[in-house]
Parts: sequence; structure tokens; C-alpha cells
Amino acid sequence: MIVKRFIIFLSAIVTAVIFSDCAYSQNQIRIMTYNLLNYPNADTNIRNPYFRTVLNGTDPDILVVNEINTQAGVNDFLKNVLNYGSANYSAGTYINGPDSDNAIFYKTAKVNFISNTRIPTLLRDINEFKISDKIYNDTLRIYAVHLRAGDTSIVRRGAEIDSLRKRTNALPSGTDFIVLGDFNIYSSNEPAYIKLLADDPGNDGNFYDNLNLTGTWNNFAYRFYHSQSTRTRSFGDGATGGLDDRFDMILYSGAVKNSGGIKFIPGSYVTYGNDGNHFNDSINKSPNNAVGQTIANALHYASDHLPVYAVFEFGNETVLNLKVIPEGLYKISGNSLNLKDSIKVYLRNAASPYNRIDSAFSVIDSVTFNSVLKFRNAPSGNFYIETVHRNTINTWSAAGGIIYKIDSLNNYDFTDNISKSYGNNMVQLGIKFCIYSGDVNKDNVIDITDLGIGENSAVMFLQGYTVTDINGDLITDLNDLAIIENNALNIVTVISP
Repeated sequence: MIVKRFIIFLSAIVTAVIFSDCAYSQNQIRIMTYNLLNYPNADTNIRNPYFRTVLNGTDPDILVVNEINTQAGVNDFLKNVLNYGSANYSAGTYINGPDSDNAIFYKTAKVNFISNTRIPTLLRDINEFKISDKIYNDTLRIYAVHLRAGDTSIVRRGAEIDSLRKRTNALPSGTDFIVLGDFNIYSSNEPAYIKLLADDPGNDGNFYDNLNLTGTWNNFAYRFYHSQSTRTRSFGDGATGGLDDRFDMILYSGAVKNSGGIKFIPGSYVTYGNDGNHFNDSINKSPNNAVGQTIANALHYASDHLPVYAVFEFGNETVLNLKVIPEGLYKISGNSLNLKDSIKVYLRNAASPYNRIDSAFSVIDSVTFNSVLKFRNAPSGNFYIETVHRNTINTWSAAGGIIYKIDSLNNYDFTDNISKSYGNNMVQLGIKFCIYSGDVNKDNVIDITDLGIGENSAVMFLQGYTVTDINGDLITDLNDLAIIENNALNIVTVISP
């Protein structure tokens, strides 16, 4: 009775493992950047209703703002704009830097705030906001910048990006990060922009621009992407001149570009309120075909910048259908397994030192021998497959690795040819090729130590789902010992590059 309850309990665990990855679809999060224009100031109470109109229209899950000057300002914006009539948002930790500052707000139902780390520059801080999503716990680093303004500050903007790249260059390969804010950059030829995109050997700290606009951005051809200025006449704070500069941007890392755990959704990049018909004009000159007059007026009076947002998908998965047979579980007569069993699979770099890049759990089907593995971190590339099963020898895929493509269905079959394993490290049973069973202590070799463990279990006729139950009949006996002993005599070991 105890054994039966144990098996039922184990089955529940296995079922949870199988379906935990399937419980949710990908989690899409809208991230927005917005220069609030010297917030708070004397007309904050007048501007707050306009901000509310803009935020109701954009509905960001994460909002990163520039030109917020005090903790009191953060509290006021949270209370009187984002949570006015509701309580959906929280504010991340605020750091009062040497000049105007950046802040982050987020929907508590979708996002976890982790930390705020300052990166000092000669003028004002760059902030690294680290967050994760609630469903998959994928971590994203958001770098908030407000670079020095003015066409005479080109060199200083470049120096500020040097400080940013020093940080991102030191991040591990495959890290998901973005940079956003008010860059005050005028063209793709500026040193700051070139440094952002520069693909330096030996690191993955560079950024990618979804729009890829070349040359000077202050021209009619790029009118749909301008974010400053919303005004043509002076009132309160803020610049005038109408929409003609692309100052506000969102760029992302190679890991995001290559659709790892977090990816940018193509077509989701929006300069809010810009319909392309207000070049060198105020955003609220009628008509505004992008947002209508009420929102256009709100954009005009709230700030001299338009907000920019993009959507990022967390929990991105790529499927590998893998066929594999543990030797001990296989019945030649029925061409099937005695039971379904769990397996863990690693994707390893195909080049030395063959680092593990991603992993996934699944269950081997007893009839098809297929396991559906869902990876969320590995980019497209060339990888080895390494199988890890509770009592088999870890087995690697054939020399040279496999071509793995994200957002595609990938397939690999160990069972149809011995050459599918590295070093031909499998055994043929009937018409199928199987990975060796008997490594009960998982030390990468089947030897007398494994046999001793099996003998101790067999003496007790140990029952249940145990590592010494090699053939899957839920009891350890002479049948299991025969498999272990045969492979121990041959000292079967892991063979890898």
C-alpha cells in the first residue's frame, strides 16, 4: 500500500513537470519610456490629468521615466497619475542622483522589481533597473539613459555611452537587456549611437536598433519616428519647434534580438501620438490621425516629448522532439518501454569547453520514445545534445553537434542509428539503439560500485520507482542486476568531446 501511494505521488510530480511549462502561453509585456519634463514643478497639478490621459491610452506594464527629480515626485506620479482611481502600479527603488533622475514604475500583477543600480557619468546617472516577469521569472535588465542635450555635447554623449558599454560588455553572453530613454542623439553618425551598436570582439554588450534609420534623423523622411518636440510655442518648461527629432528610443541586446528567453515583438514599436503629419508642428494641431484630439492635447500639454513603447515576450520557448530509449526499459517483443520515464536534456556549445547553454525536462513516451523538450534560453546555433536519465549513462549526440533553430520545430532521433551518439556509445536491441542503463550512482561509469548498490537493493527486493529498478517493473531483482553486471563488465563510460 505504501509503494502504491508512493507511485501515485511520483506520478503527480511527473505530471506537474510535464504540464508546468504548458500552463501559460508566452507573457507579453509592454515597456514604455517617457521624458516627463522636469517633474514635479509648479504646474504639476495642472499636468497630472494630461499624464493620466496619456497613460490610460498607452497602458504600459513597465514605465521608465526621465526628468523626475525627487522621491516626492515619484510618490506623486504614482499616486496621482498611475494609481489614480486604482492600485495597479508600484514604483521601483528611486536613487536621487546629481542631476535629473530616472525612475521605474511597473504593474505588480505582471512584474517583479529586483534592483536599481546606478552607473555614474559626468552629468547624470544611468540606471540599471533589473526586473522579472511573474510567470516565467525571466530576468531583464533595463538601462535608463538621459544623455547630455545639445549639438555641442556630442563628445560627452559618447563618453556617457562608454560608461554604459563598460557595464554591458561585462555581462555574461546571452544576457537579456535593453536601453531606453532620452538619448538626445541627432543621427546614426554620432559617436554615442555608433558605440551603442558597435559589435566588439569578445563581448555581447552591444545593442540593436529595430528601426535602423541611417543618416540625420531631423528630416521629413523620418517624420513617423520623431518624439520631440510636441510644441511650437513656449509655455512653462520645454523645447519648442515641433516634431523633428528622434531623441527617445528603445534598443535591445543580441539575446533579445535572437529570441532567447525574452524577445522583441516585431511591429510593436510605437512613437505614441505621431501620425507622421506633424513634422515641425505641434502634436495637437488638428487632425491627429493616430490618437484623436483629446489625447493629442494631453501629449501637448503634459511634456515636450512623446512616449515610446515596444512589446517584449517573456517565456519564449523552442521545441526539440527527441527520441531516446533507455536500454533497461526497452521490450524488444513489443517495441515499447515498460513505463514512461522522465529525462533531462542539456544543450551544450559545440565548441570547447562545451558549456551548458540551456536545459529542459520532459517524459519519454513508452510507445513513440519521443520526449517534447521546451527550451527558452538558447539562441539559434550549433549544439550538442546531452541526455541525463536517472540510471543511464549520459549520452551525447553525434560529433559536430546539431543545428538548432529558435521559433522552429527541432528533431533528433538517437534510436535509429548508433552513429547518432557521440563515439557510437549505445547498444543495439532488436531494431533500436539504446542508451546504456546501470549508472545508478550517476558517476559517469557503470562498474562494480553500481552493481553493489543494485545487489543491496535486490536482497531486500526493493519496490517502487527507484534508481536500481533498471527495467521499470517497480521491483529490484536479478533481472535488473543482469543489466548492470553486463555493462559493468564492459566498464561502460560516458563518451564526450
